[in-house]
Amino acid sequence: MARSAVLTGRTFADLTRNVLVVALMAAVGVLVGFRVQTNALGFLAGILVVLMFAYAFSWIFATVGLWIGDPESAQAATFPVLAPLVFASSVFVPVSSMPSWLQGFATYQPVSVTANAVRALMLGGPTLSWVLQSVAWCAGIVLICAPLAVRLYRRAS
Repeated sequence: MARSAVLTGRTFADLTRNVLVVALMAAVGVLVGFRVQTNALGFLAGILVVLMFAYAFSWIFATVGLWIGDPESAQAATFPVLAPLVFASSVFVPVSSMPSWLQGFATYQPVSVTANAVRALMLGGPTLSWVLQSVAWCAGIVLICAPLAVRLYRRAS
């Protein structure tokens, strides 16, 4: 069996779990008043962008997990990566309200780009640029992290 099969299977298992999590989040969102302002296709495209992003990040986590070795340390090692991406993004506040030195990073980093793509798909607004940037980020992450994770897995086994 190919070494990549184990990691690919693991990341697809993560994707399957994320489908359930995203469906639950969408249902809760609707229950608390979220309404898609575009159409069903925009909603489904937004869900696919979220799942694509989650899949890409599962490769980051697989790489970190294999590099660090033990689960607790690997989980702790992802926090310094995730915290700046989440908190210095457009998820919680508009980028324009951030300090000027942070705005460039916050506008073009993968969390902001993906959040903006999903907002545009579900709420309306300019869509193509954000979606293409999100796809590019996700493809870049997978193209870098998947081979690296496979290499680390080969060394470990």
